[in-house]
Amino acid sequence: MSVAPEVDFQPLAVQLRDGSEVTVRTIRAEDADKLQAAIRALSAESRYTRFFSPLRELPPELLRRATHPDAKGELQLVAVAGSGSEEEIIGGARYGATATDGDCEFAVAVVDEWHGRGLARFLLETLVREARTRGFARMEGHILATNVPMLRLANRLGFATVASPDGPSVTLVRRDLGTVA
Repeated sequence: MSVAPEVDFQPLAVQLRDGSEVTVRTIRAEDADKLQAAIRALSAESRYTRFFSPLRELPPELLRRATHPDAKGELQLVAVAGSGSEEEIIGGARYGATATDGDCEFAVAVVDEWHGRGLARFLLETLVREARTRGFARMEGHILATNVPMLRLANRLGFATVASPDGPSVTLVRRDLGTVA
């Protein structure tokens, strides 16, 4: 199955469970400093659960790739609070095409003070919808086995747990994008 070419993503105004409002949009090249600030704002545990590493910030090449995604095979969304010079990135989600035609892999991270408000769910639901729209057939994610909240979210959104090639410390979740959860 071929993946469709880039499709525009219009910014979305989102009201979270607690009534706070954020905007979800695609990342921009000029977001590099804001993205690094968001990574630094994650707790050490949250950085580890997202990157499987204790990194404090993104290395230059990874930062460049994050802020310049390949529009044909990747989508990098950010959730921002505030506007103008006060705008800050408070969460992000991405998918990228894998070596298997028609498959993509996702990742989601939300700054700790924004946990529990429904933002991760909204981001992952949006990724699923956008990946389906762009012609992907299946989405998967590698989640630390200790990241119970993310495993529960994936399960609620129709992802199934499958054997992980990375061993018991990492759980592989996978979902057919032709189905609606």
